[in-house]
Amino acid sequence: MVEVQTRRPARGGGGAARRAERGAVSFETARYIERNIPNFEVLTEEALEIIETNAETILAEIGVNFVNNPAALELWRKAGAEIEGERVRIPRGLARQLCATAPREYTQHARNPARNVVVGGKNLVLAPVYGPPFVHDAKGGRRYATMEDFRKFVKLGYMSKWLHHSGGTVCEPTDIPVNKRHLDMLHAHMTLSDKPFMGSVTEPSRAQDSVEMCEILFGRDFVRDNTVMTSLININSPMTFDDVMMGSLEVYARANQACIISPFIVGGAMAPVSVAGTLTQVLAEVLAGIAYSQLVRPGAPVIFGAFVASIDMNSGAPTFGTPEASHITYGAGQLARRMGLPYRSAGSFCGSKLPDAQAAYETANSLNMGLLSGVNFMLHACGWLEGGLVSSFEKFVMDADQLGALHKFAEGVAMDEGAQAMDAIREVGPSGHYLGCAHTQANFKSAFWRSDVFDYKPFETWHEEGARDTMALASARVDHLLATYQQPALDPAIAEALADYVAQKKSSSADAYM
Repeated sequence: MVEVQTRRPARGGGGAARRAERGAVSFETARYIERNIPNFEVLTEEALEIIETNAETILAEIGVNFVNNPAALELWRKAGAEIEGERVRIPRGLARQLCATAPREYTQHARNPARNVVVGGKNLVLAPVYGPPFVHDAKGGRRYATMEDFRKFVKLGYMSKWLHHSGGTVCEPTDIPVNKRHLDMLHAHMTLSDKPFMGSVTEPSRAQDSVEMCEILFGRDFVRDNTVMTSLININSPMTFDDVMMGSLEVYARANQACIISPFIVGGAMAPVSVAGTLTQVLAEVLAGIAYSQLVRPGAPVIFGAFVASIDMNSGAPTFGTPEASHITYGAGQLARRMGLPYRSAGSFCGSKLPDAQAAYETANSLNMGLLSGVNFMLHACGWLEGGLVSSFEKFVMDADQLGALHKFAEGVAMDEGAQAMDAIREVGPSGHYLGCAHTQANFKSAFWRSDVFDYKPFETWHEEGARDTMALASARVDHLLATYQQPALDPAIAEALADYVAQKKSSSADAYM
């Protein structure tokens, strides 16, 4: 664990000192999660084999489309696939054979080496919400996102103890031209945080800009030999690989930078309504996407991705935290582990318009599902609202706080001598209490996970302090974190070179909003 603390001196001893300690400014970042609990599995061996066989049938008989990308079609042709127009039919076993060169895990380096993350194995890396064009807070309500909103989210992510990753497009800053906003977003991640981050995927040249900015930040030789970005490549389900996303994948794979190869599934719209049918399509799409990354560069780091929601058959809106989504997420985790690949899925998903009870229920279901399904990289771990249309400041800190519960649960149950607590049981005996015993005194600070947002006070105290609900408490937490934010140090020469690169790139082309 990396810890940086600034403490205000207590005004007195005893209770006053403890209250001062709880209220002091404290910034610490937890290490990525290493699970000491088993994964939850819903599919039998027979079910897994059926899904794998059917996925191979899709690739061999139905095929997938690689659109507007003649170079990709040629790579597939040379690898032994059948090409008909833009349709690629992949013989049984070929995609899985190509996927075998992808690494089982990899390290993504941060500019602060203490915050490097290892993706794969039993590890879980948590990253914030990605992509919403709107933001919401208690003061301003729902509105289009700006670059200033983006910077605030990066600062909140940096200050959040349980987040391991700065993420990517934490919101879409609509006040910056489309062709230039990626530069400002990357610059914010690189300068306002020292956690790992994601690159741009909205156009291949923007992916190349991301690589070049990393070469300034880390050094060209370091980027050549190490992974410093993990970026999101969505497949246009059903079974379509567009030239924009694949072009970005090609840039990153050639540069040895990691990509999440992820179908974007809303069951009933982009995949069948059945769990088994959706899992079959997910596997076929992932096999084709990861195989293509290995055609571009064998050994390029990749993640088996699965973004899954179901659909409300009355309104057509996506739904989250449902049993069906859980079945698919658990099942996809089993399929990813059978391939020996890191797995991305789950997040703080909800369809609610506010950080309310609906948001809490759906988010809790989605987060716990992710932990138990063996996810290695959880994008959207905090801040998601309104089906992914909104990044919420209050929900960001509410969710980020709850990620601490995932850390605690993932530790499993300790069974060492101290955890067995036999000395405490002997000391207290029948009819006593444990509040003052030696074991409690030695362990009370770390024995139980405690929220930094929730209110645990008696009713009278809570009422006297304004009877604030969770959203009000979260709003105060947002203000507190932003007020106490301190920018991580960066070599002035690197900072200047990054600023110059951004300025030159932005001045070299006219603004475009499409």
